[in-house]
Amino acid sequence: MITPQTVDVPLIFERSVPGRQGVLPPACDVPILPLQDMLGAENLRSEPPRLPEVSELDTVRHYTRLSQRNYGIDTGFYPLGSCTMKYNPRINEKVAALAGFTHVHPLQPERTAQGALRILFELQEDLKAITGFDTLCLQPVAGAQGELLSLMTIKAYHASQGEGEKRKVVLVPDSAHGTNPASAALCGYTVRSIPTDAKGNTDLNALQEYLSDEVAAMMLTNPSTLGLFDQNAQKACEMVHAVGGFVFCDGANMNALVGVVRPAEIGFDCMHLNLHKTFSTPHGGGGPGAGAIGVSEKLAPFLPTPLVIQHGDGSFGFQTNLPHSVGKVHAFYGNFLNLLRAYVYIRAYGGENLRNIGEYAVLNANYMLARIREVFPPAIDRFCMHECIVTAQSLKTKHGVRAFDVAKRLLDYGFHPPTMYFPLIVPECLMIEPTESESRQTLDMFANALLTIAEEAETNPDLLKNAPHHMPVRRLDEASAAKTLTLRWQGEVVYPSEVPACAC
Repeated sequence: MITPQTVDVPLIFERSVPGRQGVLPPACDVPILPLQDMLGAENLRSEPPRLPEVSELDTVRHYTRLSQRNYGIDTGFYPLGSCTMKYNPRINEKVAALAGFTHVHPLQPERTAQGALRILFELQEDLKAITGFDTLCLQPVAGAQGELLSLMTIKAYHASQGEGEKRKVVLVPDSAHGTNPASAALCGYTVRSIPTDAKGNTDLNALQEYLSDEVAAMMLTNPSTLGLFDQNAQKACEMVHAVGGFVFCDGANMNALVGVVRPAEIGFDCMHLNLHKTFSTPHGGGGPGAGAIGVSEKLAPFLPTPLVIQHGDGSFGFQTNLPHSVGKVHAFYGNFLNLLRAYVYIRAYGGENLRNIGEYAVLNANYMLARIREVFPPAIDRFCMHECIVTAQSLKTKHGVRAFDVAKRLLDYGFHPPTMYFPLIVPECLMIEPTESESRQTLDMFANALLTIAEEAETNPDLLKNAPHHMPVRRLDEASAAKTLTLRWQGEVVYPSEVPACAC
């Protein structure tokens, strides 16, 4: 028997009817040339593309329905650990939509783009004040690109000192972000992992064993992916500096430090900043991002060009004469409108209130940890920073319920799951980052859902093992999906007359 609950919503291809169209263009009043004359016969398809033929109404309903199934920060709590999915204030979007910004062209003369250049320069100055670094570059368009660029400047410095061949090792703690070893390998370095001690800090004894004149750099995530401030960071910097290496700070977790700690004052030589995380530009779906980097005086000569500068007469322009630059990493100058959003966000807070970002992010994470720690204990029993890292190992041991099952069951309660199984050094890991955006009421609802799910694991574990139960689709075979990618429609078109009618 067909019921409203069992009828699948047809795909847009299944709504297709030959000859149906949503727009009736006016008759062409100019001569129509054959396509082969305009494009060349060798560039034409042998048959038309298999595109759905649908009405305007069906098209609108299709995409509206998809949007209603989408989950985002505007519809609910997004507790992804290590990603800082905070609310994006609408003032950012309002300013970024102003015609003077959207219509600026990267090739127009500097004298006609003084407003845009001033914003870029002032954003650099703001980020220098926040991080403590000597020079800022806004060109990278992603955090990972900022990581890579930081290592490129380090590599260029060592080469300039005649040590390019000798300095071939990068040290990465096991509590670092996963992109760190990837960036180091892409830059041509050999990666060596440094363990974490029992308190969640960099193991200084292990670090000492790896130090030599072969070390080019250390990549330290602080706060680490354990959600903890590395209490050994300053000492680690001193130890790496003693053998002639540099220390890179992964800034993905900068949300905990804004207005509280300047990474350069800890001893870091460079860092990247995810402006699309910490400073609230749109995040998710692959971009657009912004991965600014800050560097010390030694590394500044190797930054990509152009850099935004202020001339002696007060005007703004680009500096291109850096003879030791590693070269461009992006066309023109980064994602300008995202940089603009970050600028608006910083200026909206103002210098006196920026500290609230870090303090409230840390407060919310510790409140969450306090609510759930009896059932989901912390990986390391310390006050956490902006995110709490807990384990569901006891649920697995006692009831056979994994962190994966907990995450799937959260969908039934209307919440996006937190990050799972990262960092890898924590068994059955759940990584929860509330950010400073969320109210206590929202945090309580999420904590209550987790506690209820823990009770369900004890009384009815199969309920969790088969979750979700109330989503458009049930549990998917994610391993098969990852191995066998199906990214386009490959089936036969099914016309509406062949689709079962709803009995409602």
